[in-house]
Amino acid sequence: MPCLNEADTLGICIEKAIRAMDEAGIRGEVVIADNGSTDASKSIAEGLGARTVDVVERGYGAALMHGIEAAHGKYVIMGDADDSYDFLEIPAFVERLREGFDLVQGCRLPRGGGRVMPGAMPFLHRWFGNPALSWLVRLMFRIPINDVYCGMRGFTRDLYDRLDLRSPGMEFATEMIIKSGLHHATMSQVPITLHPDGRKIHGPHLRTFRDGWRTLRLFLVFSPKWTFFRPGLVLIAIALIGYALAIPQVRIGGAALDVHTLLVASLAGLLGWQCVLLATLARIFAAREGMMPPHDRLEKLTVERGLVFGLVAAAIGVVLIAAVIVQWYRVDFGRLDYPQTMRLVVPGVTLVAIGFQTAMAALMAGVLKMHRRNFANRHPASENQGARA
Repeated sequence: MPCLNEADTLGICIEKAIRAMDEAGIRGEVVIADNGSTDASKSIAEGLGARTVDVVERGYGAALMHGIEAAHGKYVIMGDADDSYDFLEIPAFVERLREGFDLVQGCRLPRGGGRVMPGAMPFLHRWFGNPALSWLVRLMFRIPINDVYCGMRGFTRDLYDRLDLRSPGMEFATEMIIKSGLHHATMSQVPITLHPDGRKIHGPHLRTFRDGWRTLRLFLVFSPKWTFFRPGLVLIAIALIGYALAIPQVRIGGAALDVHTLLVASLAGLLGWQCVLLATLARIFAAREGMMPPHDRLEKLTVERGLVFGLVAAAIGVVLIAAVIVQWYRVDFGRLDYPQTMRLVVPGVTLVAIGFQTAMAALMAGVLKMHRRNFANRHPASENQGARA
């Protein structure tokens, strides 16, 4: 349980957790990750037989990470210490974990069989925030979770060690869900009841808009496909449609689509291709840093292939521009038929830009794919020689 001045409710939560484990014959411990409490929280926890872990780094996620890493169990159940979650429901989570699931998520929302008691959840959270964010998780990451923000969940210690979680704030809970999906962890849900917060001294630590934005930002970081790739494809499709209409000067409703349409289409194409390249680089970086598992297709891409593609695209663009220069030469560098020559210049310039972007992105991908050397196992002799030098 993460704890920051929870003297009002911490004792109740600890007693329920211990009682639930005793009645179900579960061997376990209660770990309180204290995040700098200035009230009697620590003495209450220790008096009831819980183990406390001092966490200097502030934040919900930071407290949980330190607490989980200090835990001794094969399975970990996490939950808030404000008495909004009923820790008597612990056996239901342990039962699912023993069935072989890597992560068991509590669900407070009726859609997943849960129940929210009157006054237990703010209006915006219940009807907009939680349903919307949970829908985005199912859409973007194909994760069958109905209540992504529920803070009561169980998971194996092995899964936690594999996920390499990093978020120190409230978005920690969402990062765990997203990474579990990306690592193909097996997941299940347990319907639970959310009770009104039992705190009296202070209100909830959650900040609706700040933490909501952090969660949405996390979605975008962990989904280059939705952040960059798919918007890029839409822009490229717009560019192709624009080219298909502008080059033959198609008329729509009396309006002739000409070189101006071609210029706008080229802009869309350049922006779209840049998005595709950013998606590729972001995915490579995320895999390299352990944020996401490697992508098989991207692992097969090489710097040389990217350079070849870029050089070919740029070469075609140069040929188109050269064709216009030849026409200009034939009229003794005089006046050109701009509506016609621009139909070659604009695609030519666009292809040169795309080729250059691709070649530079390929080189950057090569940098990102370079692995850091591990100097921890250097031969002692080399260290001694360095010291003497």
